Amino acid sequence: MIKNGYLTIIILLFCGNALFAQAPAWGGGADQTDLSFGFSFSYVSNYFKIDKKPNWRDPFFDPGVNRFITDSLRSISSKNATGFGVGFITRYRLTDHIEVRGNPSLVFADRSITYTYPKSTDDVTKQIQSTTVDFPLEVKIKSDRIQDFRAYILGGVKYSLAIGSKKNADTGLDPLNKLVKNASGFGSYEAGIGCDIYFEFFKLSPEIKMSNSFGNVLVPENHPYSSPISSLGLHTFTFSLIFE
Repeated sequence: MIKNGYLTIIILLFCGNALFAQAPAWGGGADQTDLSFGFSFSYVSNYFKIDKKPNWRDPFFDPGVNRFITDSLRSISSKNATGFGVGFITRYRLTDHIEVRGNPSLVFADRSITYTYPKSTDDVTKQIQSTTVDFPLEVKIKSDRIQDFRAYILGGVKYSLAIGSKKNADTGLDPLNKLVKNASGFGSYEAGIGCDIYFEFFKLSPEIKMSNSFGNVLVPENHPYSSPISSLGLHTFTFSLIFE
């Protein structure tokens, strides 16, 4: 009888655990109210889409010394540069499947442009140090919730504002030491996919997002590294973990 009692208790414990495991997690109530808040951590990778002038290969002539100070160019390219961002989430529910989201973020992500000259063994890479405050406004469309999971797509626009940059940081420098400058503020359009995963006290949303700047982000100047370029467009890939 005692052995049978112990066996009954063990069976009930296992069955109870199984029943609790099947119950959907609440997610901390993130989807139960119209307005909720959270935060995000992001990995950022970006590069420039470069439009060159028709005569971009020509050597650069410096009127100050009355001579050419560079060789002809062979190529101009932009490699992926990485960074990170932290942000604050504000979510407003319109329907059970549609919500509007704001995610102001502080982003630290440098950019780079590489210049290759056929007569030189060393490429010249210009780093563009960038710290921006991003203000995205997005519409998020969600699937039905299946247990503790739901998928979503999103799209929207954002405005990026550079902070801490000095407009005249290269004043008085030799033309070969000049910096390539970007606009202090510009807009972008973006789209992405992600999923909501519900835990007992919070909701976690892994998300992948692509964005492209509107128009030209280059500040044109007359020096060897800005003059060959007609316009720059910024392409950004972001992977985020969002907690609500």
